[in-house]
Amino acid sequence: MDLQNKSLPEITIKGVILGVLLAMVLAAANAYLGLFAGMTVSATIPAAVISMGVLRFFKRNNILENNIVQTCASAGEAIAAGCIFTLPALILLGTWTTFDYKWVTIIAGFGGVLGVLFTIPLRRSFIVDSKLQFPEGIATAKVLESGQMGGEGLRQIVNTGLVGGGFKVVGDLVGVWPDKLQVSWAIGPSVTAFGVTLSPALLAVGLIVGLNIGILMFLGGAFNWLVAIPVYSYFHPAPEGVTAGNWAETIWSAQTRFIGVGAMLVGGLWTVFKMRKTLLKGVTSGLQAYRSVEGGGPAVEVPRTERDMPMKWILVLMVLSVVPLFFVYHAFVQKASVSITMAVLMLIAGFAFSAVAGYMAGLVGSSNNPISGVTITTIVFSAFFLMLLIGKGAPIGPAAAIIIGAVVCCAASIAGDNLQDLKTGYIVGATPWKQQVRRAIGTLSGAAVVAPVLTLLQNAYGFAGQPTPATRPLPAPQANVMAAVAKGVFQGGLPWTFIFIGMAVAVGLIVLNEILERKGSTFRTPVLAVAIGFYLPFAQSVAICLGGAVASLVKRALARQRATKEMEEASEQRSVLFASGLITGEALMGIIVAIPVVLMKNKGLELPLTALWGQKAADWLPAVRTWIEGYGAWIGLVILLLIAVWSYFASRRTTGMHYPLAKDSQ
Repeated sequence: MDLQNKSLPEITIKGVILGVLLAMVLAAANAYLGLFAGMTVSATIPAAVISMGVLRFFKRNNILENNIVQTCASAGEAIAAGCIFTLPALILLGTWTTFDYKWVTIIAGFGGVLGVLFTIPLRRSFIVDSKLQFPEGIATAKVLESGQMGGEGLRQIVNTGLVGGGFKVVGDLVGVWPDKLQVSWAIGPSVTAFGVTLSPALLAVGLIVGLNIGILMFLGGAFNWLVAIPVYSYFHPAPEGVTAGNWAETIWSAQTRFIGVGAMLVGGLWTVFKMRKTLLKGVTSGLQAYRSVEGGGPAVEVPRTERDMPMKWILVLMVLSVVPLFFVYHAFVQKASVSITMAVLMLIAGFAFSAVAGYMAGLVGSSNNPISGVTITTIVFSAFFLMLLIGKGAPIGPAAAIIIGAVVCCAASIAGDNLQDLKTGYIVGATPWKQQVRRAIGTLSGAAVVAPVLTLLQNAYGFAGQPTPATRPLPAPQANVMAAVAKGVFQGGLPWTFIFIGMAVAVGLIVLNEILERKGSTFRTPVLAVAIGFYLPFAQSVAICLGGAVASLVKRALARQRATKEMEEASEQRSVLFASGLITGEALMGIIVAIPVVLMKNKGLELPLTALWGQKAADWLPAVRTWIEGYGAWIGLVILLLIAVWSYFASRRTTGMHYPLAKDSQ
């Protein structure tokens, strides 16, 4: 069927409703995952599979309708990433005590819409004329073309989702095992710690990003915890009464994690510099295409599959998006001149880094997109620029820099995902302007639920580093780093020694990556993967690396079988769906579990249930609790390893996932 020339219904009532609902659900799930794991993963393929599974129950559906639903739904994940990397920093700084629904929705919604608008002029250059692969976009197109896999793929997501969710319930709600298994020790004054986070979602992240990224994250964490922290603690011994594990955590949080900040600063700047010609070419070719279309008159027939949103509407919508953001800035700084400057900074950085995000999605996919790196770069430069306008000691300065970064982060996150979905649409024959409209709708839908979800997570778990300590806080690593950087620029106190070390490490990694690229090596050293390893808790990097090891073992098994390319693609699809189910199940259950946690806190009680039983019940229940505290973490580790083995055998299957192009039932 020639989908490039045939016009099929794309925007339908059932598609709109399903896309909006999925955008909200995926936004909520990835908000939790990002605050917990420090990263989100692309929801494009899971959204496509769920869409096909649901729309199969309707008599009339087609591939383009599924594509539009997936385009809208995946926007929820992208907008969640933009928010959770930045907005919790305002809680950590003490600027906010809770997430104001109005401000969060404006920042997320209009920042995300700008990300859609910024990338429309780049579509032709990046997707039509460029050699960029957009690997996840191509994979999604193949999933849509293999339309009959919707039922099986949906079952895969549901099955693994139940396992991921069940693991979360038994750990967090019942309390059979803690969130991580960790051991710490001291050799003289030097301290360190090693462990693994007990999370199927992190294992799943490793399955998706692969062993290369997993090893780099592990190496970043290993250098931090097994080299930097022991050396620092040798010269700065633990205060009396502080355990080795607690002192190692303190050093990491206040000092050595800033190696990652320095690496991310250099990595972000290098990415922009390396892309300078590509960005200029993308903008100029896109504008030339628009001028030729506008100047051609009615005699010029533009194919349906090349019709973008008109440039005049892009400019109008940009203005309409900037105005409410200006009022957000003004509410913070109360100076019109500074607010205008913030808006200009946001537009320049937003467009530049939206283009960077789109280009990186074309290279490595949305899951590996260095959004947090470009956001930290934005915050640093915005903070220095604002400091010249409002003074070094201005109390509102750090928050103002964070707000600029939040809008840029939302725009860049949506931009990379948008171009990836436009690549999918280009392959299957979608109409670009319809995708762009639905992406904007999905962005606004996701933005509508971010504030309530963040509020729920704040009340249930809290965030590491917040003014009022929490018992089981979500790490929120990016938000902590961004708050520390913005505050450090205005008030001093940044550990510049470690930032400079990180910069030096980044330069070395860049040089090594260039050498490996010229030699054609499959192993590469992207700076931001190592930087994430530095500022994530080491136990999380270990869990992600475990998932990457499973992915590598699957590839080796396929190589021994001399698998064809089609078999490898089928295996990869199974792996992605398996991982997506684990992530979605654990993340959604993390949000659901948060509800009873908040209700119990309001009654002055604390979960997990083992703690409540120990307070209320007979003598044998405290004994059970003691046994769990001694062996629960090992039980959780064994179950996590069993899930890893399951993922290996499930991902090795190479049959049943590929079908001929499904006939449209219109």
